[in-house]
Amino acid sequence: MLEISNAKEKVLEIVQHDPLFVVIQHTPLEEQLYSDDYLAHIHEKEHYSISEVANWFEITDAMLRYYIKPFEQYIFDNTTINPITNIRLTLSAILRLRMILLLKDEYRVKGLKQLLGIDEDGQLLKHQITATTLASTDELTNKVDVLGNVLQQMIQTGLFDMQTSDKQGIFQISINQDFLAQNMQSLSSESNHQITEIQKETAELKDENENLQKQILELQEGSVKDIVKKIRERHIENEIVSTLRTEALQLFSAQNKAGFFAKFFRAVQIEMEKEQFVVGYISQHLEERLEKALSAYYEK
Repeated sequence: MLEISNAKEKVLEIVQHDPLFVVIQHTPLEEQLYSDDYLAHIHEKEHYSISEVANWFEITDAMLRYYIKPFEQYIFDNTTINPITNIRLTLSAILRLRMILLLKDEYRVKGLKQLLGIDEDGQLLKHQITATTLASTDELTNKVDVLGNVLQQMIQTGLFDMQTSDKQGIFQISINQDFLAQNMQSLSSESNHQITEIQKETAELKDENENLQKQILELQEGSVKDIVKKIRERHIENEIVSTLRTEALQLFSAQNKAGFFAKFFRAVQIEMEKEQFVVGYISQHLEERLEKALSAYYEK
């Protein structure tokens, strides 16, 4: 199993060149990818069933199959999956599937296919991350480096203190009042102007800090919306199962009409046959009906 200390390193080794990871990188979703609880129990060389993976991600088996089907070649490295056999997933396949689930609400199936270069027939085209994506990633990295250098230079002046909030872990920058008082008398008119600019920058940093706090609250609200969506998806599946059961019972009754005495002497056997018929009917039609219902729900 993966140790907690090297889980992030192992995950990054597998997904660092993945086109979906480029989208997730430098967002809160990246840390979620590294910190999922199942990583503490998974073995790199083992294969896992649909039921095990669905339980880890807190969704139904049918829901997991719904998101595997359009992305089979991407998830399984262009390997064709035999629908008759049980699907088994490796760590790399599970990580690709996890990134799909993390991005599904924002991009939907159609948007994810475009990111991965999958055509209408479900074929994964050979492609590389576009120059635009790489350029934007490099640009973001450069901006982070520049901001880091600016912040370091500001701290080195001695005029600012940087502290971490105990509750939220947010960096806060404030003016070092002692340093300011010691050097105030020696400041010239030009220095006074610089102080004004520094105070302005401090106010801007404070505004940015407040915006970050608002974003954190929005992310927390987003997690509540995710729970509501999961409940809705479960409700849709239950409705389809109920409908299929009703259809199966009606079809069984129409195909197995019998007289009163036949029903009386064969009641137990008829009930067993009816339940077997219902289970088979639901298994045959559930995935197709669920796929249509979910597609209709997400395309609203």
